[in-house]
Amino acid sequence: MDWINILLVLGAGILCGFINTLAGSGSAISLPLLIFLGLPANVANGTNRIAIFFQTLAGVTSFKKQKILDTKTNIKPVIAAVAGSILGANIALKLNDNTMEKIIGVVMLIMLVYIIYKPKKFLKPEQKQFRIQNMFLQIIIFFVIGIYGGLVQAGTGVFLLTALVLNAGVDLVKANGLKMLIILIYTPFVLFFFIVNKQINYEWGLILAAGSIVGAVIASKVAVKWGPKFIRYLLIAVLGFSALKLFGIINF
Repeated sequence: MDWINILLVLGAGILCGFINTLAGSGSAISLPLLIFLGLPANVANGTNRIAIFFQTLAGVTSFKKQKILDTKTNIKPVIAAVAGSILGANIALKLNDNTMEKIIGVVMLIMLVYIIYKPKKFLKPEQKQFRIQNMFLQIIIFFVIGIYGGLVQAGTGVFLLTALVLNAGVDLVKANGLKMLIILIYTPFVLFFFIVNKQINYEWGLILAAGSIVGAVIASKVAVKWGPKFIRYLLIAVLGFSALKLFGIINF
């Protein structure tokens, strides 16, 4: 572990926490970097959850202090997301590293296409003036998002934002806080399974977490005008390079 790698992981943590708090998909930066540094895909997936936990904890705390977080919401979709995340984590643990790398690579490509063609929806989903009252449908949606979150995590924030705004009818600002709260609630369950199966590198995880806390606090307090545009271009570069690397098209 040299200083260059430490600074890379710390910087990735700051970006990850910043992006995840603004919208989501910060793991598109941290996951590939951990793999590039030599961690097996499953270990990188587990290690990344340490940062996710601390950045969401910092984000939720900051949102709550600013009285943005609205905790008066129906708990059933949240429970569904937790149940789904446990199932997703167990699926992830049963996959070999090569398969996991391919899954992450596919996710990177899908997100790359989405970011290029739907940049506004990725960074700031449009709020619609309707609400779907079907609680059963909401539970199914959050359960499926939970499965995905437990499996990979990258992009979960975007899916949660979309579900909270378009399906549950939550205001976009409050949805951002609720998104962080939901991820914070289910992450310890996911972490538990990765810890038990020894799929975590604690050194990289804690360094990544330190950076992500800083990024989360900055993003939750500061409205940066050029942030979304910058993040979009950064993610396009990272996702494209990461997908090519994970599929073995380029090596270094």
